[in-house]
Amino acid sequence: MTIRYEKDEQNIVTLTLDMPGRNANVINEAFGAALAEALAQLQAENDLAGVILTSAKKTFMAGADLEDVDLFSDAAKVFAGSEALKAGFRQLETLGKPVVAALNGTAVGGGFELALACHHRVALDDPSIKFGFPEVTLGLLPGGGGVVRLTRMIGLQNSFPFLMEGKQVKPQEAKTAGLIDDLAANQDELMAKARAWIAAHPKAQQPWDQPGYKMPGGNAQNPKVVQMLAIAPAMLRKQTYGNYPAPEAIMRTAVLGSTLTFEAASRLESRAFAEVATSKVARNMTTAFWFQLNEINKGASRPDLPPTETHKVGVLGAGMMGHGIAYVTAWAGMAVVLKDVTPEKAEEGKAKIAALAQKRVGRGQMTAVEKQALLDRIHATGDAADLQGCDLVIEAVFEDRELKARVTAEAEAQLAETAVFASNTSTLPITGLAERSVRPSHFIGLHFFSPVERMKLVEIIVGKETNDETLAKAFDYVLKIRKTPIVVNDSRGFYTSRVFGTYVNEGMALLAEGQHPRAIEAAGLQAGMPVGPLAVSDEVSLSLMVHIRQQTAKDLAAEGKETPQHPAFGVVDAMVAESRLGKAHGAGFYDYPPDGKKLLWPGLRDLFPPNGQLPQEEMIERLLFVQALETVRCLEEGVLRSVADANIGSIFGWGFAPFKGGTLQYINDSGLPAFVARSRELAARYGDRFQPPALLVKMAEQDNNF
Repeated sequence: MTIRYEKDEQNIVTLTLDMPGRNANVINEAFGAALAEALAQLQAENDLAGVILTSAKKTFMAGADLEDVDLFSDAAKVFAGSEALKAGFRQLETLGKPVVAALNGTAVGGGFELALACHHRVALDDPSIKFGFPEVTLGLLPGGGGVVRLTRMIGLQNSFPFLMEGKQVKPQEAKTAGLIDDLAANQDELMAKARAWIAAHPKAQQPWDQPGYKMPGGNAQNPKVVQMLAIAPAMLRKQTYGNYPAPEAIMRTAVLGSTLTFEAASRLESRAFAEVATSKVARNMTTAFWFQLNEINKGASRPDLPPTETHKVGVLGAGMMGHGIAYVTAWAGMAVVLKDVTPEKAEEGKAKIAALAQKRVGRGQMTAVEKQALLDRIHATGDAADLQGCDLVIEAVFEDRELKARVTAEAEAQLAETAVFASNTSTLPITGLAERSVRPSHFIGLHFFSPVERMKLVEIIVGKETNDETLAKAFDYVLKIRKTPIVVNDSRGFYTSRVFGTYVNEGMALLAEGQHPRAIEAAGLQAGMPVGPLAVSDEVSLSLMVHIRQQTAKDLAAEGKETPQHPAFGVVDAMVAESRLGKAHGAGFYDYPPDGKKLLWPGLRDLFPPNGQLPQEEMIERLLFVQALETVRCLEEGVLRSVADANIGSIFGWGFAPFKGGTLQYINDSGLPAFVARSRELAARYGDRFQPPALLVKMAEQDNNF
């Protein structure tokens, strides 16, 4: 039974959400039918004292079942579905009897909209519970009354972080923000408080249904609010570059809705929901962040083997990457041996971990006791013998083949036969590195992204000899440290570094052609990338680019192959000749004044003279097309194993435009025949890097999508 109906001796009806065959309650057709049935039963009660909504699951309600809801296609159908759900919620809050949400677990999206349709909300005081509206992160907006009710409950300005940024909060913070009304220590107290509130408020109404109601802080006609709203749209556009319809639709709905009746505002919200839900952006983002991300996290790329457990992890190198890996590993509860060439260097790394943990303490995300426990799990050392007992060792030293070979041999001498050795290399092929291992079947790549503590992705690289047991262990470890694993086959640069490099190189190619550096950087941001290509080149370091190119040339020469040429190489060489090596060296494409914001180096226009100006849209296209085309080549060559890994890897790995849904979804979004035709036009103008691969041409001819 989707909703259990139980009436007690106090004439209080408890509606318990308990969807059969599901780990969590969701909003779908079955829920809608069950809610309608329960509402009819409630209205037939003669002596009803009140209603409590709670859940038999660990969570209260997880929101809409996106596999059941028919989004993206017909706006009229989506509008009707939104209105039907709201009609039930409105019926609940206008029963004439007090309705309390007893929130025993997380309530997000539609689940929290149901809670808002109750007159009072009591929640378990459990920090694992969250409340909020994640819809905007899927390219959607709350379509079950969330915009209308939340703004009327806590005011326009206070609502915006929850509605437009997808902010989610724990019970204590939710109570402070006014999202819930009371907290309970346990299940018994939760239900007792719900019953007591019903007894004390027999004629409860929502604030907006009471005479003389005024929106907290004032509606959009209030002079103070008008002042804020005068700049809010411009600030939003500065953040989104107009690429994301959902936040703009939320702001519009909230602002206009604040001046309308509840019913009119609710219909306005339904129209906005239908408009946004049927957009390409919603399709792209929901495909990536819901369907494909869930597919990955459920183990679609993992071998079908029993679950593994990692207990003790060795990390070789306590530098930027190494101490970051050690930090997230210890935070996940595992013992860590942090080894560097000397104990002092290892302790320096541990001190940086302590600083990271202290920041979490300062933000209220970790207690001082938890911080100390985390540090106690980390043993800093200069002695390889301390690696004994590790069931996983991760090497995070400089990108030098011989150095990596030495630390591999040193570590493997201390490890049991079953232990796994992983390299955090970002470019060097795993199969080649594994040649220096005594157990290549237990050798794998774990490519973390910087800064490790913030970046969500880990790229797992399977070498030629890597066995399935090693892959399964690596996959399970990545999930345990709360990261998203994508699995790729071995090649130079793997997937993420290889495709990310095309973005950086295309930005430099534009500079070599004489395009204005500011226009190039703007094109990157307008394309949806988090940082312009020149700025990110400075972050990576031009000296590192030279080192990687030299290492690649050496490797290819050993294989009897020529190094491919690119217009970006001349730009890098010219910058290095000027001793402008990147941010870490204090000068690159940008100047880095010690007491101010970075500024594009004026000398760029002398070094790379102006030569006309391309349309901005064409520069944006070039920056996106090179990445998408290289992704198809990775799929064609068997480097990528799945479309989901490609899309999620591109978004989480280097920030490819989320509103496009990832590199391959960007091609779907454009339409394959149109994308192929445009690729050929760009190739004729700018070079073979824009030629569509045979796989793409074939799929376009067959009218297929990725």
